[in-house]
Amino acid sequence: MPKKHYVYLIPGFFGFADLGGITYFHHVRQFIIAEFAAKNIDVEIHEVKTLPTASIQKRAGRLLETIGETALDDAPIHLVGHSTGGLDARLFTSPDADIGGDSPYKLESFAAQVQTVVTLATPHYGTPMASFFSSMLGGEILYLLSVATIYTMQFGKIPMAMMLAIGEVVTKVDDYLGLEDSILDGLYEKLFKDFDEERQEIIKAFLEEIKSDQTLVGQLTPDGIELFNAKYKNRSAIRYGSVAMKAREPGLKSLTEIGLDPYRQASHVIYRFLHWLVGDDDRKYPDLDAAERIRFETYYGRVPDQMQSDGVVPTRSQIWGELFHVGKGDHLDVCGHFDDLEHDPPHYDWIATGTSFGQEEFEVLWRSVCRFILR
Repeated sequence: MPKKHYVYLIPGFFGFADLGGITYFHHVRQFIIAEFAAKNIDVEIHEVKTLPTASIQKRAGRLLETIGETALDDAPIHLVGHSTGGLDARLFTSPDADIGGDSPYKLESFAAQVQTVVTLATPHYGTPMASFFSSMLGGEILYLLSVATIYTMQFGKIPMAMMLAIGEVVTKVDDYLGLEDSILDGLYEKLFKDFDEERQEIIKAFLEEIKSDQTLVGQLTPDGIELFNAKYKNRSAIRYGSVAMKAREPGLKSLTEIGLDPYRQASHVIYRFLHWLVGDDDRKYPDLDAAERIRFETYYGRVPDQMQSDGVVPTRSQIWGELFHVGKGDHLDVCGHFDDLEHDPPHYDWIATGTSFGQEEFEVLWRSVCRFILR
């Protein structure tokens, strides 16, 4: 049997591995295990319990701790990062990495074991959305969306009245300046009441981490990420590959695809707000090489412009290393958070974008990730 492989799944911005049974990468983990088993290859998968909005340096430190505790031999290591998790992986493997701390584990020895770094929907050139969330009100909205995302992962749907209230808040932010304590705190409490007491405590502790350290938000602005890219470079012995996603642009086609369901229509209001935050006509991205241009044109019909995104990260910002897969889906579709209630366990969508990402697209994407890792 071929040598064992270690695969580390690194969550993104305000990501978590497991919150009292609410999992971030559950569907991904299942698929990778099955794919490696079909090839008769032994794989050990670990989900990194990262810090949700702490700095990339601190998050990379958490990655080092996880690898140091679990990579007990010289088997190949593969880092798979979703969203900001891809930046954690890049910093971890950079020859000039400086993650601080006083870990007993030697970064260089583990970085030398890494064979591949895969990034999915990662803001390699930043996301304009971070500039909004770095404001005081933006931070409150981010906190609310974090709670709503966790709720959706657990229960599938937020109560309709709550969804309408959240949609009203995010689309009329200017009306809530100075009022966020009374309005937003009420929404938090209504969402929390449906969790049992034990899980409430776990989730509240996680959300306190978000409130206590939001250094990451500033680092993910386009200006902040320029400093990161200038300092940290690829390691020559590692293959870097990326997956870029694009959700359907809000408009008549997206509304038609969503249908008349009131809940999905209300959810789409939030998506329109996020999509607007991410777009930036003035933003410039590196020129595409011939292979990247062909891949985009073949799949999308044209090269994405600065306004197109997965709802969180501009599509053109997601390229690093070899662009080996492009797809149509939103920011959390790639992790298995899309509507498929027939699947066991069921998939629950994050927000309705009208992009029609499903099980087939999920399997094609992750099969391409496994092929890249094992190539």
